[in-house]
Amino acid sequence: MNRQTQAPQGSPAPEPPARRSRRGWRLLAGLLFAVLILVVGARLALSWLDPFGERTVDRSGPVLLRSIQNLSRFEAATGNFQVVVDLEKDAAFLPDAIKGTRTLFVGAGNVDAYVDFGALAKNAITVSPDRTSVTVRLPHAQLEKPNLDNKRSYVFAQQRGLLDRVSDFLSSSPQNQQELYVLAEKKIAEAAASSDLRARADENTRSMLEGMLRTLGFTDVMIQYSSEP
Repeated sequence: MNRQTQAPQGSPAPEPPARRSRRGWRLLAGLLFAVLILVVGARLALSWLDPFGERTVDRSGPVLLRSIQNLSRFEAATGNFQVVVDLEKDAAFLPDAIKGTRTLFVGAGNVDAYVDFGALAKNAITVSPDRTSVTVRLPHAQLEKPNLDNKRSYVFAQQRGLLDRVSDFLSSSPQNQQELYVLAEKKIAEAAASSDLRARADENTRSMLEGMLRTLGFTDVMIQYSSEP
């Protein structure tokens, strides 16, 4: 006599394995989706809040006009210069690895040569009675102060001793580059003074005045410079 085993009344029937597998995959997919939402939300929040980012705030005051100076000079020539400044500072009784610095600085800038027409004497211009010839007596060209270009001037290399590194790290105002700029300006000014920049400016001024005076009707134009360059 066969007996059939029946589940006790009131207890649920056992779930098929295929259904349990589908439910597990759904739970896993839901968990992965929740993690993805959290990661994306965190990235969006960090990009929006940006707690570690930096921002630049310009709180500079307005530019004040201190003075206006009338210019009466002719910019006759411009020289473009570049110099490599090799500045080394050593301690007397310590090796360079402990105390000492060496900096290579590239300084680039322009020097203008000009003739100051405002300094002309009253008899600087002499015109003949028939107004066909004119003589102009000019001072030689002068050199303007070097104008360094910040975009083309930079520290190429720098070596510092251990004490210098610690000092710069602890200091609230690290050593600036003003000394390098001043030294570069000095070297460029010396190079401009020994070049033919002023002679080129004198020649350009002569050509400019001759052309201008001839258009005014003068047929004989003489430009004279002072004896001292």
